[in-house]
Amino acid sequence: MVRKRDFLNQVAIQLLETVKRVKKVVRLQEQYRKKIVPTLQKELNKKNPMAVPRIEKITINMGLGSALGDKKVLQNAIEEMSLIAGQKPVTCMARKSVASFKLREGSTIGCKVTLRKGKMYEFLDRLVNIAIPRIRDFRGLSVKSFDGRGNYNMGLAEQIVFPEIDFEKVTRVRGMDIAITTTAQNDDDAKKLLAMFNLPFKTN
Repeated sequence: MVRKRDFLNQVAIQLLETVKRVKKVVRLQEQYRKKIVPTLQKELNKKNPMAVPRIEKITINMGLGSALGDKKVLQNAIEEMSLIAGQKPVTCMARKSVASFKLREGSTIGCKVTLRKGKMYEFLDRLVNIAIPRIRDFRGLSVKSFDGRGNYNMGLAEQIVFPEIDFEKVTRVRGMDIAITTTAQNDDDAKKLLAMFNLPFKTN
């Protein structure tokens, strides 16, 4: 009986954790489905709600900079990105050699991760509501960082803006590039979409 009770307790704990994760994902997805889609559908004059722009994926890229070839630095970068993204990243290799940078073809130059669906929304939530407000002297996101095809690119100078990173354990402050890919057909529609997710763009 004791073993059976312990087993049921473990199952209950795992179920609660699963419910928590599902609720976290559903909150942002429901916000998009119930609030953002109807508003943008009317504003963009779309007949079909399926034609309303949506975020397709978020890609996070972290380079090694001057620490190329240092396995320990690479390992630290991978561990930190795993904490930030909630998903293990893949390493990026140099496609060709560059003598001036002492770079050889096939050398590891960084790591990246691509987030979709639930993990994408969860990361976006933490980025907007926790990480960005912790940026020093922050004055808003540039509206010039759209690529002309409805996608937005931004950079963070320090990984420590994410609370998942223990400042005392950081061996090197490193930045990252974040690319938000949307289905919008132009930058104006993409900006309206991201603004409704509360991305703080500059007003002038």
